[in-house]
Amino acid sequence: MNGNDLPSPIDVVALYKANNITKMRTYDPITETLPALKGSEIEVILDIPNSKLQSLGDPQEAENWVTTNVMSYAKEVKIRYINVGNEISPVNNGTSQFVPFLLPALTNVQQSITKSGLQDQVKVSTAIETGLLANTYPPSQSAFREDTMGFIKPIIEFLKQNNAPLQANIYPYFGYIGDPEHVQLPYALFTQEQPDPSGYTNLFDAMLDSVYYAIDKAIGENNVEIVVSESGWPSDGGVGASVENAATYYKNLMDHAKSTKGTIYRPGKPIETYLFAMFDENLKIGADTEKHFGVFHPDKTQKYNLTF
Repeated sequence: MNGNDLPSPIDVVALYKANNITKMRTYDPITETLPALKGSEIEVILDIPNSKLQSLGDPQEAENWVTTNVMSYAKEVKIRYINVGNEISPVNNGTSQFVPFLLPALTNVQQSITKSGLQDQVKVSTAIETGLLANTYPPSQSAFREDTMGFIKPIIEFLKQNNAPLQANIYPYFGYIGDPEHVQLPYALFTQEQPDPSGYTNLFDAMLDSVYYAIDKAIGENNVEIVVSESGWPSDGGVGASVENAATYYKNLMDHAKSTKGTIYRPGKPIETYLFAMFDENLKIGADTEKHFGVFHPDKTQKYNLTF
């Protein structure tokens, strides 16, 4: 939504339907999006922005948020997940200030959902970034960084207790540009044919399994599922960012996620994956590539001719 040339929420919902896209992750503000989703049958991840988490430490505030944004729409909008915060991490300068507020907010939102009787229908989670991990190669050696363990372990235990998945933003693009000497472009784009020494043919699976292995080490078992809450590739603005590379990435990611191949750690089933993002965002701050992650142009035309 970080653009001044984007279609209206009603037009976006119509675009989803026209392209047979049946799931949506929506970021703040959701007040315009939720009414547009009524009766659409689109399953939704609702994000609560990081800036809101401190106030949700008050159980009444959490209840008010759930009443306004979930209960008011639950009969007409298929709300599947609530994501409490995005990429909060004690080792991320941009989000570390929200660390003390995450678990209380998760707990209070969950209590409100349970009180409403929606705990089986709506799962409460949070989205992490892979910067929380250490020793990610080979993936089987991956673990959460020592300086993040006090933060992440209680969150994973909370998710396990509530039978909710962990949401993870998985970006092979950033893995590639961060270490081009060791990460080959075909490995990042799903076009490498031979497995690497650890048995992986693509970086997406290696990154995803790194999170699974880290969860396993953190709580001594792994029955917490992961939903890939973002993954994408930019079409312009930096190293490796081109329409050709992005088209290859999205097409191959979609084929892989939909197949029952799975990963080495979790074989034999599809991978629930959300593409970032629906549109290019001309007001997005950060590196120039951040403006070019859309799979659609703001005029609602497709960038890559993907079939959903």
